Amino acid sequence: MTDTTFPPAEKSAAKAPLRAPFSADVGNSYLIGPYGPVLEEVTAFDLPVTGEVPAGLVGRFVRNGPNPIEVSDPANHHWFLGEGMVHGVYLRSGKAEWYRNRFVRSRLVCDRLGAPYPAGKPRTNVDVVNTHIQSFGGRTLALVESGPPAMALTHELETIGYEDFAGTLDGAFAAHPHLDPLTGEWHAVTYDLGVKSELRHVVIGTDGKVNRSVAIPVSDGPMVHDFAMTQRYILIFDLPVVWNDAAAARGHLFPYQWSETHPARVGLLPRKGAAEDVIWIDVPPCYVFHTANAYDAADGTVVVDLVEFSSMFNTALNGPGEGPPVLSRWVLDPGSASIAKTALSRRPQEFPRIDERLTGQKHRYIYGAGIQTDRGSAMCFDTETGLELAHDFGPGRFGSECVFVPKSDTAKEGEGWVMTYVWNAPTNTSDLVIIDAQDFAGPPKAVVKLPVRVPFGFHGSWIAD
Repeated sequence: MTDTTFPPAEKSAAKAPLRAPFSADVGNSYLIGPYGPVLEEVTAFDLPVTGEVPAGLVGRFVRNGPNPIEVSDPANHHWFLGEGMVHGVYLRSGKAEWYRNRFVRSRLVCDRLGAPYPAGKPRTNVDVVNTHIQSFGGRTLALVESGPPAMALTHELETIGYEDFAGTLDGAFAAHPHLDPLTGEWHAVTYDLGVKSELRHVVIGTDGKVNRSVAIPVSDGPMVHDFAMTQRYILIFDLPVVWNDAAAARGHLFPYQWSETHPARVGLLPRKGAAEDVIWIDVPPCYVFHTANAYDAADGTVVVDLVEFSSMFNTALNGPGEGPPVLSRWVLDPGSASIAKTALSRRPQEFPRIDERLTGQKHRYIYGAGIQTDRGSAMCFDTETGLELAHDFGPGRFGSECVFVPKSDTAKEGEGWVMTYVWNAPTNTSDLVIIDAQDFAGPPKAVVKLPVRVPFGFHGSWIAD
């Protein structure tokens, strides 16, 4: 249907009405406009649709991001801080049945909403979970890095409790675990803000328990947001954004900053290897938030496609803002411990994703979020031909991370749907946009109109029923 009139939306009742935790003239762009928090939890049914929701899509398109409920120092607030809020649209039978947004119930959120605390116990005094949401073993899990535990959620995105994988996880988890589609194992590279001397490679088995945890010695406490893996190696990015003691002493709540003295390197950890088996390869100074994928080449090298920045948190300290993000290919040679770098695209973009049935194997297509000043776009890069396509959202419309969903279990790579949330600046609302990957630059297959804005945030997933 094309009608944009919504039935009445349900809103949660709070202990007291939530108010913006800062004034409108705060001077921090990560607290206002499209980044500003949404303070009401909304449930809306029978969402208006322009176009046609593919009948084969049965499940939830969900996303997580920071949504501050309390800000102690607005001028120094960092985008990566703030309570988690998950957003989701449920699709079934060619319809958009519901939209929900829910705070991930940290103890602070529970205090503000007058709600009970999550089940279980947090492992640290910080339990903000604001970065990703994935499904593993039939469970919906909100995720974050640096120490706080993952949170288990219901199908309707309500918080259940802290997740410790049946008591087998004895440390931090990660915001970017990757599922190996060939083994069914869930891999993560983790770090804990209280431990500056090591990273860990953690593997969750198909039984939902940790079956491998390998400590990798490092120095300075590097921030490792993502990693990549092949069938032979786990790729560990030890890059020059590290814990800054002086910034922490000054009261910065996010004291990770650029270091001119921390060497940039990538480690190749054999899948079953120990810390001493890591092959370290020096790379030019840069920072990488996100990898698209990696795979083993026939000549013994390792190919990884990623987005790189020339520096990070060096002069811009409230969020990413230094240099254009470049989609690049790195070829790592474990024999000579050398790297060859190629820029795949010069169009600024971030949040690269692939058809995740190919994680750790050779891929062809990379989907990303284009970054422009007056409009946004979804991007598709063909690594075989070098052809790059853009799906233009139009003036004043800005997209976020794209997620590829195959049309069927047997569909070929590239045969599927690309889904993303798009913010409409003129109306300050958002849409769920579904693109046919085989007609990428063409009109969207469907646009689901949401009753509220989805703030610019981080990561999400398609979770099929």
